[in-house]
Amino acid sequence: MIARLSGIVELLGEDRVIVEVGGIGYLVFCSARTMGRLPGDRVPVQLHIETHVREDHIHLYGFIDSAEHEWFRLLTTVQGVGARVALAILSAMGPDDLVRAIASGDKAAVSQANGVGSKLAGRIVAELKDKAGGIALGPSVRTVTGIAPSGGGVDADAVSALVNLGYGRSEAFAAVARAGGRLGDEAPLAALIRAGLEELSQ
Repeated sequence: MIARLSGIVELLGEDRVIVEVGGIGYLVFCSARTMGRLPGDRVPVQLHIETHVREDHIHLYGFIDSAEHEWFRLLTTVQGVGARVALAILSAMGPDDLVRAIASGDKAAVSQANGVGSKLAGRIVAELKDKAGGIALGPSVRTVTGIAPSGGGVDADAVSALVNLGYGRSEAFAAVARAGGRLGDEAPLAALIRAGLEELSQ
């Protein structure tokens, strides 16, 4: 199994790149995020690789960093999410955006990816909230985002208030997380909302 490729960019396509290694060109499918960070033709590159072997093909999927690679693996554990859909999600959202969306239960953010409807987005959020601990979620969510992903409390009320004001759930979640980091755990609701609005206006 191929786990990593270090070679020269031979040809860039819309969603794929050919990486030349020792005279052999490997066709690698990538997310828009990875494609956007690749150097030009004939420039050295290193990609993390996920190899999929099927009866009728061998496909290589490449990632510019290990976080995106881990999210690809995690996304493809969800029923209905194949490699192409996982790449579409990673094209629409970076790893940090996925952390916030899943921790906050933001199905709308996940469903912005091509091929992801509301039902599939809900399944992704529900299943990965418990499985993503190895990357950024699970028990460590409060450390990563500043807010526990579920339950009530002042944090959740502040997020709800910002959502009611018209902000997206993920951006409200991130704003309250940053505000809570500045104000501390004992910050009152009104102060959290005000600070969250300040974060959103920057």
